[in-house]
Amino acid sequence: MTPGRLTVRGLTSTRTVHTDELVSLRWPIDVSERVALRDEHGTHAELDLRLLLANPPLWLQLEADARISQDRGTLLHGSPCLDRLARRIDTETVHTVFRVSRLE
Repeated sequence: MTPGRLTVRGLTSTRTVHTDELVSLRWPIDVSERVALRDEHGTHAELDLRLLLANPPLWLQLEADARISQDRGTLLHGSPCLDRLARRIDTETVHTVFRVSRLE
């Protein structure tokens, strides 16, 4: 991932979402572990939450870019999802650090 861009490769397609121009970030409360992104250009992509959990630099860049979208006012749907997602990833990261450090 480069700042402002996220390329997601699926079985049949490759999509590049402008993460600093998001209009929607969705992470359903149900059992879904998929994060759905849509940018101002209409490009959409989904990625698995496990990918973000396993790759902290990817998450940090995505979060920074999504916050840019918030500040610009383009993120029309998803600010609460972004906050909830950040809390989830922070919680999982803390648990992992405690487990690896044998502090749990």
